[in-house]
Amino acid sequence: MADAFRHVSVMPGEVLELLAPRPGGIYLDGTVGGGGHAGLILTASAPDGRLIGLDQDPAALAAAAATLAGFGTRVTLCLGSFAGLDRQLTNLGIEQVDGILLDLGVSSHQLDTPERGFSFREDGPLDMRMNPDQSLSAAGLLASADAEELKRIFREYGEERWAGRIAREIVRARGEAPLATTRQLAELVCRAVPGGHVPQRIHPATRVFQALRIAVNAELDALQSGLAAALSRLRPGGRLVVISFHSLEDRLVKQGFRAAATSCSCPPRLPVCVCGRKALVKILTTRGVRPAEAETIANPRARSAVLRAVERLAA
Repeated sequence: MADAFRHVSVMPGEVLELLAPRPGGIYLDGTVGGGGHAGLILTASAPDGRLIGLDQDPAALAAAAATLAGFGTRVTLCLGSFAGLDRQLTNLGIEQVDGILLDLGVSSHQLDTPERGFSFREDGPLDMRMNPDQSLSAAGLLASADAEELKRIFREYGEERWAGRIAREIVRARGEAPLATTRQLAELVCRAVPGGHVPQRIHPATRVFQALRIAVNAELDALQSGLAAALSRLRPGGRLVVISFHSLEDRLVKQGFRAAATSCSCPPRLPVCVCGRKALVKILTTRGVRPAEAETIANPRARSAVLRAVERLAA
């Protein structure tokens, strides 16, 4: 429910500084969550700035609607992933926008609600769907994927050292009974990896849960699609700000921004450019921006955040 939705917006000051919202501008928050960043953008773009908020989680949209109600018709909220922002803007009759924010983190509400299955701190169903209406859940993926596919998921998306051992243990265990809860999976990982029951700074199941969440929600594919669509929809001078929370996301963002900021792609041996390629953006953050120490103390979940931003160049 809206009043139960909790999420602390990460690096709000840095987001506003780099997004630079202004009166009369049109802005898109592709992961509106509870509306924290969106409210700041609307305040900074008063009295007539407009915000389009997207989220694939109905609970997030309900919370954002309540949080942003005071901004009236300046806010339009749409159910859907930022991967489909191109279609959403077309449906709204909007050709270009002045700024786009993508906050790729899982919300505190999602992590702290056992029924959503994102965390193993409390027992809950192995769900992990950002969009509760999609068919594939974490339990479904664990039941259907073979050992090689599970190994690939854990290795590629979780950078898990013991991916093969964990995958084989899952296949063995599901032959006896389906894996249905977060606690079952966490305990299985602890059994599968050497020293899994020895207290550690990071729980042995952390990377497996990350990998499953990414696979269930096709997050990296969505990010690539969303970045391309966002860059194409920015008007000259418009800015794209992205906050990522793990190295795979940040790598895609960094590579995508570098490619968009590259002009000539001709071989170095050619004396003049023949490709005619022009840079689409300029990079505003030569190095990723990280939260200040005070923020990570107040909100430990912000500690892995990296913010990157670009500005669209004139055609």
